Amino acid sequence: MLADNLKEQTLTYHQQLEKKLVSQIKGLNTKEDYLQLLQLFYGYFGGLEDRINLFIDQNILPDHAQRRKTGAIADDILALGGEPVTKATGDALPEINNADQALGAMYVIEGSTLGGSIISKMISGKLGLTTGLSFFNSYGENTHQMWDAFKAVLNKQPAEIEAAITEAANNTFLKFKNWIEQHD
Repeated sequence: MLADNLKEQTLTYHQQLEKKLVSQIKGLNTKEDYLQLLQLFYGYFGGLEDRINLFIDQNILPDHAQRRKTGAIADDILALGGEPVTKATGDALPEINNADQALGAMYVIEGSTLGGSIISKMISGKLGLTTGLSFFNSYGENTHQMWDAFKAVLNKQPAEIEAAITEAANNTFLKFKNWIEQHD
């Protein structure tokens, strides 16, 4: 199954990004620190979603509109008194020129929702926040259901596009890690 293969074939880049993000999250000491983290996500995910939206629609992913994250991140930033930053463009983002590559990038975004509730609890507990957590709470109790639905779409894709999806997912992980390092 494509979703299982993706997990295996993106493990190295996924772990590198996860290590970077965990370090960022553990280093949060103030609301302003958290605001900067949200702005990192907004910049990268915002630019990424703009590219994805050129190739993914309800025909490919029926619940695509529900899966957009940029609005939730912007809402959290505003709730904490900040302003959304400029979205990533150009070489800061992975190449997305077709639906295959867009699905690979979405694999990274959708996968990020799985740890979101844990991250939300960590941040809430550490900083005492009750607002500004909608992005990390994402789908709430429906997170695993939404993930399973996304994996089902991936698993329906023809085998010949697996390499393109995998390469795009790896590039998305790598470019996000680079984005974070550039904005440390």
